[in-house]
Amino acid sequence: MLRSHRAGDLRSEHTGEKVALCGWVHTRRDHGGVIFIDLRDVAGLVQVVLDPQSLPLAEDLRSEYCIRVEGEVTARKEGTINPKLGTGEIEVAAGSVEILSRSETPPFQLDEYHETDELLRLKHRYLDLRRESMQRNLKLRHELISAIRRFFDAEGFYEIETPMLTRATPEGARDYLVPSRVHPGRFYALPQSPQLFKQLLMVSGFDRYYQIVRCFRDEDLRADRQPDFTQLDLEMSFVEQDDVLEVTERMFKNVWKEVMGVDLADFPRIPFSEAMERFGSDKPDLRYGLELRDLGDVFSDTEARVFRSVLDDGGAIKAITIPGQGELPRKQLDALVDDAKALGAGGLVYVGVTGDGLKSPMDKFFSDAERKGLVESAGASVGDLILIVADNRKSVVYKVLGGLRTRLAERFGHVPEYDPANPDYWKFAWVVDFPWFDWNEDEERWDPIHHPFTGVVEETLEFLETDPAKVISKSYDITLNGWELASGSIRIHDRDMQSGVFRALGISEEEANEKFGFLLDAFKYGAPPHGGIAPGIDRIVALAAGETNIREVIAFPKTQTAFDPLTGAPSTVDEAQLKILNLKSTAPAVVED
Repeated sequence: MLRSHRAGDLRSEHTGEKVALCGWVHTRRDHGGVIFIDLRDVAGLVQVVLDPQSLPLAEDLRSEYCIRVEGEVTARKEGTINPKLGTGEIEVAAGSVEILSRSETPPFQLDEYHETDELLRLKHRYLDLRRESMQRNLKLRHELISAIRRFFDAEGFYEIETPMLTRATPEGARDYLVPSRVHPGRFYALPQSPQLFKQLLMVSGFDRYYQIVRCFRDEDLRADRQPDFTQLDLEMSFVEQDDVLEVTERMFKNVWKEVMGVDLADFPRIPFSEAMERFGSDKPDLRYGLELRDLGDVFSDTEARVFRSVLDDGGAIKAITIPGQGELPRKQLDALVDDAKALGAGGLVYVGVTGDGLKSPMDKFFSDAERKGLVESAGASVGDLILIVADNRKSVVYKVLGGLRTRLAERFGHVPEYDPANPDYWKFAWVVDFPWFDWNEDEERWDPIHHPFTGVVEETLEFLETDPAKVISKSYDITLNGWELASGSIRIHDRDMQSGVFRALGISEEEANEKFGFLLDAFKYGAPPHGGIAPGIDRIVALAAGETNIREVIAFPKTQTAFDPLTGAPSTVDEAQLKILNLKSTAPAVVED
């Protein structure tokens, strides 16, 4: 080894030792006759003192030079100790220095005090990864994954790898396809998840499986999505819903205790219908209130035309109350109306609660009883702002108020600051009792919410092909601070029931056998009851690290347009390669800005 220690590992107990260190020049300070550098490696920083008289090479050192230093660990003088550094009580008096590699001036500063354009960061990701925050995030990622593996190993799970080249299956997003050279005209698909393989593993008798697995989905990207991502995939046989929830919850508690040093409270279980009624979302952020309040009873006899028509059509009137914002300027109120319309509302009614009554363009249409009932039902006080949405479709009311709830909580300071050591900061929750189908207004049909292998609550099975609105799935989600971490379900393990679900989805017997015949065949041979879940590793790490974008916890991510500025992927392929694969491109090449 070129080094005896890592720079960031040195402590006061090493005082007097001769050490050899390797790393990068983080900062350089020339104090006239003495040069100080902060030497950085993966373990952290240590201050190195160089005498340019005896070490003239010290004059040449610049930021990001890769160097080797030999010297003696000494105690810092009183008054020069840096309590912010683990190495802050000591420094290294250099006896020799060697430049291993010189560096040009980086395209952006690597300390934590300068914001840099993300595209530039990703183009030079190897430099961006030198930053303290990125090193911290990827170390945390490693620690979390290691703790997850230790937990499932101790629980008797087997980590089994599943294929990366498989066949296309409908799982809610587009597949990434890989052309086959030896089978002209045919394609593999990169897996959106190992769903079918892990079910086959249950049929095979491996009754406790898990895998830290790469998955691929060709879908529009957001802050919490990437085209290639990592998930914790697990499946269990001879279980019911409570069994999967129990082991998954215990895993999170164990990992948070081991890695974060936090004892988590039990995770509440919230039925889907309750989550929508209270929060307008199936991934509610429980760190703050601002819950939706129903105003149907308040306006049951109203003469206000906009509310009357909604109630007559069987719609909903709901509100959220924003504390202390009753005197919000008209310009900001108009902006809230625009926000509501962007979320799908026809409009937004705002009501300021003042000491003299209500302040709202709608106030003249309210009766005294409605004014009183509105304030009481909305849980409002003097100085508060009530925001009301009415629509004959409950789904629109939920979407609009749920969206406003999260935006306004952030805008008006209701979201607590990142505080990983505080158990109350971590608001895990289970959302259960999901419907199996959702009504598609545009196409006037019932669409499945889940993949077709999701179990059906037995009491609602009779409605599968006659009244889909009444069908309840055996699915469940786990959420944390407003992010969905995972979806899971108890699976269908009966061939006839699986065929019935395919029929309800409009999948013909011929198509079912073509796409899923191997699974249906497997169900002929004693398939056990089974279920599982698949938490997203990238989202888990992002939340644990206090980041709002999963790109900050992935070593080499793509941009929001699924482009990699570092390698230039996706790139064009020359004609010779296409010919080997029996392919021809008809699209013009697009140059990324």
